[in-house]
Amino acid sequence: MFNKIALLALVVALAAGPLYLSPYYVAVLIVFFINCILAQSYRQLAMTGDWSLGHVVLMGCGAYGAGMLGKLLGLPFWLMIPVGGLIGALVGAAMVYTLIGTRGFGFFIGSFALGEFIRLVWIKFDDPFGGARGIINIPAGEIFGVQLWEQTPFYLLAFVVMLICLWIMFRLDKSRYGRVFEAVYADDGLAESVGISVARYRTRAFVVGAFFAGVAGALEAQYNGAIDPKLFGVLNMVYLIIWVVVGGTRTFWGPLIGVAVMTVVFEATRPLEELRPALAGGILVLVLVLLPGGLESIASKIRNWRRPSNGG
Repeated sequence: MFNKIALLALVVALAAGPLYLSPYYVAVLIVFFINCILAQSYRQLAMTGDWSLGHVVLMGCGAYGAGMLGKLLGLPFWLMIPVGGLIGALVGAAMVYTLIGTRGFGFFIGSFALGEFIRLVWIKFDDPFGGARGIINIPAGEIFGVQLWEQTPFYLLAFVVMLICLWIMFRLDKSRYGRVFEAVYADDGLAESVGISVARYRTRAFVVGAFFAGVAGALEAQYNGAIDPKLFGVLNMVYLIIWVVVGGTRTFWGPLIGVAVMTVVFEATRPLEELRPALAGGILVLVLVLLPGGLESIASKIRNWRRPSNGG
């Protein structure tokens, strides 16, 4: 009961953010909402044991698809978000069908190769992807007559989209699909022996994760009003992996904890921006050595420590 009350209080506090926060911190929270969707989408495929190095490229597919359709065809914003997700899912399906025969390191490196191929296509072709400059002047959308170029309306929109996406992924996590994903992660050979199609569920997990990455990309494109292919390079992919590893992947809340903690760390060390990669790497090593299960494992460690032994 206490956990539900605390979660509700957090939701209310975040919803009222523009009333008491400066524009700078409102902007930070908008990026945080987008990153929460992205990190949680990555956990969807990590639940089956697949770790991809091309996930931010799928976010870029959603951003490019939604941005180009909005700019060239005048697609309304309320359609840009699901369309961005569908484009991410389609590209993700093509990627996972190509790599489904690989596992572990092979899948990891293969996803990087396919992701870099897609990103280099964006950079190579000025028409229609804008080349190295990307796409600019994406028109600001509106919902019910409210212009989304204003910070407060977009903040509330991003917050609502994040809640919807997280709720859907939470329900998936608690559903039969989530239990099957965990079974595949625990022992894919045993799962196969009891009639579970491991390849099918790995594919489903990857495509679901790609869909929500595309949604995050559509939000990113609308928020920035432009798309830069550098945003979807390997450095940001490494940051995504750090968020997820630092938070943990065994529970739904792990990636969200990781994004929150690393956002605070990055904001606190903003004057040392050049040292961010080294700082992030150091935090990753510390977590892997001291907390292999991520920050989410602290609570269980405390419970085990406080529990009296049999002879106590």
